Amino acid sequence: MSLFKSVATFGGLTLISRITGFLRDMVLANFLGAGAVADAFVVAFKLPNLFRSLFAEGAFTSAFVPLFSQKLVSDGRKKSLFFAAQAISLLILIVGLFVVLFEIFMPYVVDVLAPGFVDDEQKMALTVNLCRITFPFLLLISIVSFQGGILNSFEKFAAPATAPIILNLTIISAAFVLTPFLPSSAHAFACGITFAGVLEILWLRYFLHKLDVRIPLYIHFKKIAKNPEIKTLFKRIAPGVVGAGIYQINMAVDTILVSLVGTGAISWLYYANRLQQLPLGVVGAAISVALLPILSKALKAGDIVQARSTQDKAVEYGALLSFPAMVILIVMAHPIVTLLFEHGRFLQSDSTQTALAVVAYSIGLPCYVMTKALMPNFFARGDTVTPVKYSAVVFVVNLVFNLILMRWFGHVGIALATTIAAFVSLGQYIRGLYKRDYWKFSRALLLKLGKIAAISILTGLLLFGEMHGLTRAFPQIIGASKILLLFILGAVIASGAVFFLILAKIFGIIDFAEIVKMLRRR
Repeated sequence: MSLFKSVATFGGLTLISRITGFLRDMVLANFLGAGAVADAFVVAFKLPNLFRSLFAEGAFTSAFVPLFSQKLVSDGRKKSLFFAAQAISLLILIVGLFVVLFEIFMPYVVDVLAPGFVDDEQKMALTVNLCRITFPFLLLISIVSFQGGILNSFEKFAAPATAPIILNLTIISAAFVLTPFLPSSAHAFACGITFAGVLEILWLRYFLHKLDVRIPLYIHFKKIAKNPEIKTLFKRIAPGVVGAGIYQINMAVDTILVSLVGTGAISWLYYANRLQQLPLGVVGAAISVALLPILSKALKAGDIVQARSTQDKAVEYGALLSFPAMVILIVMAHPIVTLLFEHGRFLQSDSTQTALAVVAYSIGLPCYVMTKALMPNFFARGDTVTPVKYSAVVFVVNLVFNLILMRWFGHVGIALATTIAAFVSLGQYIRGLYKRDYWKFSRALLLKLGKIAAISILTGLLLFGEMHGLTRAFPQIIGASKILLLFILGAVIASGAVFFLILAKIFGIIDFAEIVKMLRRR
């Protein structure tokens, strides 16, 4: 029930944040389209996020949350918060210096990150300018992620899950409020990103104070360096930094290669990735964030049975939500992209190219989500080295298939390479957990996953049949008004959801009575 409640809380609020994210992207598409200015902004938006996993949700949080959660169990609140104060102080120092260095050398950073821009001086200058505005967001979001990690350790998932909503709404507001006073809409969007980081810090600080959690900065860095717990933290961070670094290099390579494809390609992949990130963020991230502290505490208490049962549930929830999402995105990619983004400067040709990338990304969606569900099993045990090895393999696979597939399929080939790498990543985690006797698929779980995949395919066939019939009967449906298209897509997806739930009940995948019982108890 604890995992179900945590995933439901975090996932539900993340869903709202993703919806506001789509509103943000719709505003972006309307103001910027998918041309040179949009490409420049996307690079500026992605730059702080490239290092976000390194300093925020990735290496630091994955090492810090298990240690902090276990200290709450063994050492109590006061000592745990003192440890947290030392950790955040060191994090701010390191990330702050990193941000200053990048601000100074930003033209060279952009040269490396987007070599396809070099021949266009205006595009390059705009990208450098925007990157300098957005890059301080890295420091701000690192603090936000740290605050969120503390709240998650106290099993408070709602406030951290709402922080991205602030980002999305602030960017949207900045577009309308600041555009008249700045050189372009892209500058307004960039300012909105950095200002949102400040608002997110204040938002989570309020909820920490409600828990009577106050974490002052601790500037005695020599004492921090001598603390054995801080040394343990950084020993665990070190391989995580390498692993996150490999992942970020992977992302940077994707950006470098797609910048060579041509104008608009960066934007097409960005919008396609945003669609894929809806289920991945709502399901995958929710499970990963909720599972880590719960699994850490179960292992600390020596309750192996509970830990394995919780892991089973995490995989089951991931499959139950990701397989249907994959089917919907594959079958309905083009009308969904048309509905969300095709307005203003975003053209019909942009919708077609974006939809192709959506299909390529979506094939690997269940792999992404289940990998997110399995990864915390290593971090909860303090094993941050193994995920690094897996990341290195994934990097090589992704790079090789990028170079092969982009020659024939352009930006779609880059999306396909990412999907192939996701299959490899999941295979490594399954094998690694089984080999170490941390966890393995039970027969009951495998049977349930098989049923979920089967009824998802049947649901996909239903959706395909409905859309095919509608487009044949009404050829103008894709070009219909947005309200009519929204109604049609909503009706088709709703019918698919009802069909899926009926099959899930028939095949014993979902026990609605048990869910109602749990909600009533809650």
